[in-house]
Amino acid sequence: MKENGSTTSQTRKEEILKAAVQVFARLGFYKATTADIAASASISQPYVFKFFKSKEELFLAALEEAFERIQSEFEKIQVGEDLQKQMISAYEQLMIDFPDEIHLQTQAFGISEPSIRQKTQESFLQLYIMVVKKFTSAGIPDPEMTAKVFLAKGIFCNLTLVLDLPELKF
Repeated sequence: MKENGSTTSQTRKEEILKAAVQVFARLGFYKATTADIAASASISQPYVFKFFKSKEELFLAALEEAFERIQSEFEKIQVGEDLQKQMISAYEQLMIDFPDEIHLQTQAFGISEPSIRQKTQESFLQLYIMVVKKFTSAGIPDPEMTAKVFLAKGIFCNLTLVLDLPELKF
């Protein structure tokens, strides 16, 4: 069965994003090049630019995908008395399945490029708002503060992964 052009194009774009996440996680935003990403995706460097205008745009797309994955997993969880436990389990599974995305998000907190900083702020705020809504629906006392503590613990978990310090994991 022959794939149509748009399906092949979409698949290639996804492959480039996957390669970008791996390369950015390994080398960091500033050191990684589009040539590194192209090599990882087994394509030519100019082909990267067919889908992304710049390395920054590619990083933003990868970052958005990583945050959307967390948002999506948390949204699937039904409000119940073990809500926080379910959310922690979901996040721990994401850390196992997508560790490079965790590296990418952790890096994003320290990148000063305005567009990356803005995307990180917006994405993290959306995540916070969604968690507060879930906690409010579950009747958790002081849902705003509880959400802040919950997300702070998540960031700490990210650091234990990135720094390879499992003995500090909650």
